[in-house]
Amino acid sequence: MFLEPYWMRHAEASAVVFSGWHRMSYRATDGLFQSVELERSIKQLHRAVGNAVADDKHMVFGTGSVQLISALVYALSPESNSGSSASVVATAPYYAAYKTSTVLFDSRENHWEGNAPTWANASGNSTRNEDIIEFVTSPNNPDTMLRKPVVGGSSAIVDHAYYWPHFTHIPEPANEDVMIFTVSKLSGHASSRFGWALIRDEKVAQRVNDYIMQNTMGASRDTQLRMLGVIKAIVANLHGKDDIFAFGQDVMTAKWRKLNAVVSRSRRISLQKIPSQYCTYLGKIREPSPAYAWVKCEREEDGDCYDMLLKAKIITRPGVWSDASSRYTRISLLKSQDDFDLLLERVTDRAGPEVLRARGETGIQGP
Repeated sequence: MFLEPYWMRHAEASAVVFSGWHRMSYRATDGLFQSVELERSIKQLHRAVGNAVADDKHMVFGTGSVQLISALVYALSPESNSGSSASVVATAPYYAAYKTSTVLFDSRENHWEGNAPTWANASGNSTRNEDIIEFVTSPNNPDTMLRKPVVGGSSAIVDHAYYWPHFTHIPEPANEDVMIFTVSKLSGHASSRFGWALIRDEKVAQRVNDYIMQNTMGASRDTQLRMLGVIKAIVANLHGKDDIFAFGQDVMTAKWRKLNAVVSRSRRISLQKIPSQYCTYLGKIREPSPAYAWVKCEREEDGDCYDMLLKAKIITRPGVWSDASSRYTRISLLKSQDDFDLLLERVTDRAGPEVLRARGETGIQGP
């Protein structure tokens, strides 16, 4: 939602209009289910931004990153007739869909094992080199930190949904064997349900494609056409006055500054610490502009941080969903400016009396 004003300003350039007879076939380009031109445009975007090495990898489209998560777990698991099963892990706090999607399908070829360091310590071996699938989100959801795999020899699925210059600094192009990206975080078009995987190994890519074909016969051709228009509009404005990443970073940096200013005066809650760092795309040291605030409740009586904020009419995502302590909860900063302004008011009221005093409301006690 925070990018809606950007697209309102670029309505004509990003608009896609097609007749009722257009794209009626199952196939998109040259008998394929994926648009070749869209693939080229995505690789051009990665090269221009410098956030991923894409040219030497196979690209598979999916209906959002959630479908790709399941497809990649399938592709990296042992064959059904092998008699073995892959352990699926992620380092807490992790994106909850890694667990829920793996558990939902309840496959014989893979099973959820939970927190990667805990599993590695319990097994007595953090360098096993077979039948381990490790999810890594970088920047991480929910705490926004850059991450690397922790289980040596694992088949890592690196989710780079937030590895764009409006959310984080770009130190270097990502070049893992398996990477996921999604348009919902790149451009804000979450309802289009479109993502892509970059995969080094051809056999793994083919298994991912087989899963997608059996599941949905590829990504929607209408969606592919819309995404082509959106990505071309993004590429055309890179490093110019209408650069979406400069726009997005300015918006998100302003939100973080304001929220951090309020919470830094509180003894009731705290936020994750994010330093300013050099970004190769922007060519300068940039301030933090995370997608989420990872909130910790500091008071002993606030053992359930989600519940404490909910009483102040602040809706968050509980830390326990990510295998973290209930003292943590996630606040999304991706909403509209109006939503953020209301959030800031409620956080200020809930953060404690010292924040209200700093705002000049002496004599008013916090809740």
